[in-house]
Amino acid sequence: MPRSARSSAARRAVPLLVGLGVLAGCSSSGEKFAPACPHVAILADAGDLTRFNGRGQDVTDMVLDGRITGVGGDCERGDAGILVTNIAVALEITRGPAAQGSTADFGYFIAVSRNGTILDKKVYSEHAEFPSNVNRLKLTGDKVELRMPITPTMSGAAYNVLVGFQLTPDELALNRKRGPR
Repeated sequence: MPRSARSSAARRAVPLLVGLGVLAGCSSSGEKFAPACPHVAILADAGDLTRFNGRGQDVTDMVLDGRITGVGGDCERGDAGILVTNIAVALEITRGPAAQGSTADFGYFIAVSRNGTILDKKVYSEHAEFPSNVNRLKLTGDKVELRMPITPTMSGAAYNVLVGFQLTPDELALNRKRGPR
């Protein structure tokens, strides 16, 4: 792919990215430019999490509210024919009025797709502990390493990395009803 096409693709991906860019240094194989990274998107239907206590969907019934605020990372050439992409997900979690206790557990996923097909998806569990008198936390998940095959004709830009909360059917329906925040 010509350098100008990679630059153009990177500019188009910027609205989807929140921190992942072509940040890697030169590879040991003598390449002069960092490899093209996959496109990263926070899925609109899964970028928010609102969990209720089961009695209703009023704000007083809310146990947990969260949103994915960004995705950071970098790319580098790995072994022959492999692109290594490191991803970390930034989250903001709010304890709701109906929360019992000072902890909350939830999950988010990172999936890799190409041409509309999910190639791999993993769910990562998070545990949030709210100190006394604190109802909102900003967290960053552990760095996750993704390894993707690349060829001279298929760069990392052929892939998409999709990020979202692992939602129940009811939580997903609520997100679709109200739209992204």
